Amino acid sequence: MLTAAVRTAAHARGARLLHPRGRTFTGALTTFGTRGHRWGAALLDEPGVHPAVVRVSKGAPTPAGWPDVLGLAIRLPQPGGDVDLLLSSCTAVPVLRHLPWPRRDFGGRYGTLLAYRAGRRRVFLATQPEPGLGSTLDAVVRAAAGPGIQLPLVAASRWGSWRSFAVLRFGPALDAGADAALAFDPIANAAPDLAPVGLVQRLRQPVYRASQQGRGR
Repeated sequence: MLTAAVRTAAHARGARLLHPRGRTFTGALTTFGTRGHRWGAALLDEPGVHPAVVRVSKGAPTPAGWPDVLGLAIRLPQPGGDVDLLLSSCTAVPVLRHLPWPRRDFGGRYGTLLAYRAGRRRVFLATQPEPGLGSTLDAVVRAAAGPGIQLPLVAASRWGSWRSFAVLRFGPALDAGADAALAFDPIANAAPDLAPVGLVQRLRQPVYRASQQGRGR
């Protein structure tokens, strides 16, 4: 019933049900591994430069500058297929950092909220805050076109300390047509050695697929 409702709602809107307002950018993810530590996933452990498509968004169609659950989606085209990572605005408080956290400023922390399996352990991914991105999507576009945007990426076990492993750099913004055509799916588009785990993660895939079908994807 849930997937049918999501499909119907997305079809009625002709757009994303969640995070409908966003801007998409070219970008690059530079990975350098974690000093003195290995997670068991190439993206976290191995140095490299990965072309990326990056989308920032508002979770609901709230007015500009209002608190909202903000989104950061990263697509990494890989030889074996795309890898999608979805992060939401969150807090740094350890006992609350796995919950979505509404805020106004796009420059705060983003996290995967739910766990990924890397080797034999579960890992969470996040960005470090980047002040100065502003509270509107237009402000993010201006920041990317002007001084540039660089978001440090970190990884941690459920209660462990954050460890740096990469930097995400934004390139130029893409047009509205490119943004509308994107459909992220972190379940179907997961790396073999860095895959979402848990019951909630498994329940997300039918919802993502229903939303995409409702949009005609």
